[in-house]
Amino acid sequence: MTRTRAATLEVDLSAIAANTRLFADTADAALMAVVKADGFGHGLADVARTALAHGATWCGVTSLEEAVAVRAAGVDAPVLSWLNPVDWDVETAAAHRVDVAVPSVRHLAATHADHPVRVHLHLDTGMARDGAAPDEWPALVAAARRAEADGRIAVVGVMGHLPFADRPDPAGLAALLHGVDLAVRAGLRPSLRHLATTAAALTDPSTHLDLVRVGVGLVGVDPSGSTRLRPALRLTAPVVQVRRVPAGTGVGYGHAHVTDRATTLALLPLGYADGLPRAASGRGGVLLAGRRRPVVGVISMDQVVVDLGDDPVEPGAEAVVFGPGDAGEPTVADWARWSGTIPHEIVTGIGPRVRRSVR
Repeated sequence: MTRTRAATLEVDLSAIAANTRLFADTADAALMAVVKADGFGHGLADVARTALAHGATWCGVTSLEEAVAVRAAGVDAPVLSWLNPVDWDVETAAAHRVDVAVPSVRHLAATHADHPVRVHLHLDTGMARDGAAPDEWPALVAAARRAEADGRIAVVGVMGHLPFADRPDPAGLAALLHGVDLAVRAGLRPSLRHLATTAAALTDPSTHLDLVRVGVGLVGVDPSGSTRLRPALRLTAPVVQVRRVPAGTGVGYGHAHVTDRATTLALLPLGYADGLPRAASGRGGVLLAGRRRPVVGVISMDQVVVDLGDDPVEPGAEAVVFGPGDAGEPTVADWARWSGTIPHEIVTGIGPRVRRSVR
């Protein structure tokens, strides 16, 4: 029996390179390539190395574990980790030359003079999540000044995060600049102020300051909707079965779809365990045999059915689940719309059973 190939996720590094160059050319600041969540599902090492070769000068991640993975990929550029527990591993940070964001006085307690680290004080500038609350900021900068005097840390930056991707946020910028002013008054001398991520990097130069942090934009997603970036993913799957069915045939679990005419159905070997959102059932589509084909029935854990109408398709034919859209195939943005989510969730949600291919 002939073995059909598996669903395959192709990563286009030339798209990541082009997007990086765009941000490096337009940002009025240094560029940090954010490669958290396995490079937004595109491969941490590949995204980091490609971005650094095309204009980025920093890498950003959430955890220290991701930072260590960046170093293991051979990256020598500065690396910042900004989401760590209060008992974070200062020895690991120091040994791998990782800058660490500090959002509270309790986080400073992990530092000691034997392994001093570079610190970016993290201020909550309007998200009510990570970062020191504004009323806690004076205590944090005072504690940081003492820790710096003790030789435990070097405060090199102050950072925040903007809550809006679709419009300017002058309040967030004002909050960060006020925080920097308080830090300087306390005797600190941070050389890096950073606030902007992908959307603001594209739309609001006033927020660029000394460094912009771009992650999802590198892989072709623009949350602001202002700029055409190059998507870097293409997901394909082979047809594993084709059947002709009469009108009135129930398809999949619960017969959520019943055919209204005689038609041909094709089965693809991927489902919600592979990152195809179940919420897109009855709304999604794929490109197969030169045309968009609708997904019919409920998307299962491992399988999805598409309606071919009267067109002949053989097992083994390739369906394009999503891609850049150049050939009429659905895009990541289409799948996000069909499932009521954002493209970030689609690109980071592709499961481990899907074979990866990098070009």
